[in-house]
Amino acid sequence: MNGQVYVILAIIFVIIVAVFAVINVDPVAVDYLFWTTDSPLILVILFSVLMGGLITAAVGAIRLYRAYHEVKKLRTENERLKKRLVAHGITDEQVKENTNGKEDTATSRKEKRNEGRQAKRTDKE
Repeated sequence: MNGQVYVILAIIFVIIVAVFAVINVDPVAVDYLFWTTDSPLILVILFSVLMGGLITAAVGAIRLYRAYHEVKKLRTENERLKKRLVAHGITDEQVKENTNGKEDTATSRKEKRNEGRQAKRTDKE
């Protein structure tokens, strides 16, 4: 539903810009870096909206690209950690049992700490 709301708002925005641009058709002086020219205001408005949309799309694409690579990196790390659990003889069922909200006893915490230390030692080797 969020996508539909976005599309509807975008259509409303385009209609408002189009009406505003059509109303303003008088020629205006546009100063570029090294020259000045007269252009219809409708072209200036539409060009400005187009450039704003392109810049926004570029920024969104960059964010999407970064998020994709972050997800890819996290999936790779997740697979590495799963392999490490299998190497230590821990199954997914055991992990799920331990994370069901049960409180760990002091001895099991110590055991987990020792297992973590041993895993670090094996990683260094």
